[in-house]
Amino acid sequence: MIASEFESLEELSDRLIDCRRCLRLVEWREEVAREKRASFADDDYWGRPVPGFGDTDAELVVVGLAPAAHGANRTGRMFTGDRSGEWLYRALHDAGFANQSESIGRSDGLQLSNAWVTSAVRCAPPVNKPTPSERDNCASWFDAELALLRRARVFLCLGQYAYHSLWRHLRATAVDLPVPRPGFGHGVEIALADGRVVLLSYHPSQQNTFTGRLTRDMFDSVFARARRLTGSRRQAP
Repeated sequence: MIASEFESLEELSDRLIDCRRCLRLVEWREEVAREKRASFADDDYWGRPVPGFGDTDAELVVVGLAPAAHGANRTGRMFTGDRSGEWLYRALHDAGFANQSESIGRSDGLQLSNAWVTSAVRCAPPVNKPTPSERDNCASWFDAELALLRRARVFLCLGQYAYHSLWRHLRATAVDLPVPRPGFGHGVEIALADGRVVLLSYHPSQQNTFTGRLTRDMFDSVFARARRLTGSRRQAP
């Protein structure tokens, strides 16, 4: 079992946002924050690593790939301020994990109940493609975070990258995993020997949602399943 060197998720987040391990990612995230997109020219970009967000007692953990350059890299909150986030938080709201369906900025009043949202890599990567070394550099943050989410028992991976990153984490915790690793596919559900469950979903990227590869019904179905697996005991305020 991986132990966290941090006492709390708050302490981890405070340390994470100062991370500068990956020169390429540091340069890119800061360049984007300086130059900005024209439609966000008046915004004060975050331009740092993005911490996880949600209920620290969550049973559901949603795992993405990395912050979007003009989404979380701008707002400072996971899946906030872009189209992928619009899909994610609407689905979380409809399934009872969020108190509202919109995620615009850190002060918008959004609260999650029984859910935590994070990503395998914490800095926005060029063309959404972290290198293997960048993924490995970020793994210690990911491992420490999951170790602190002590009630987590359902992991919903958005995309293949998130799935493979979670699998590496689980392998390092000495969980008895299926061999070979089950293939990625939307709606795939993997029951682990320790009672936890991994759910797989296509990522709500524009590439998937605009082409119809991922529909609202498909996306809602995996969150409804996550709701049933967590027992529907807590509703968002």
